[in-house]
Amino acid sequence: MRVLLDTHVILWWLDDSEQLSSRHRALIEATETDPWVSAASIWEMSIKTKEGLLEVDGDLVGSIQASHLSILPITASHAWAAGLLPQHHADPFDRMLVAQAQTENMVIATVDKVFARYDVATI
Repeated sequence: MRVLLDTHVILWWLDDSEQLSSRHRALIEATETDPWVSAASIWEMSIKTKEGLLEVDGDLVGSIQASHLSILPITASHAWAAGLLPQHHADPFDRMLVAQAQTENMVIATVDKVFARYDVATI
């Protein structure tokens, strides 16, 4: 199963945080799971870091790659699909995750209930 991790799930995974549910942890660790990180999430984290809303130690991209998470680039098809989505979610980064998951036939790992308002599978 290809799983696109929401930004908070990525951060909790990298920090080995207790906030990461046992279900999400098991999903990421499962051999049959192919976990992905969107370039949109990396972009979001860099903006939040610059604004002082998030503290990231070291090389975030290197940490993601060392954690055996694949990075999903943003394509023109993703951008087009994100722009056509209804505004259920005010966060453009989250709308991009929805568009990527729909386009790439992925499931989104998140605790954000707003994703359920879109035609996308979540865990």
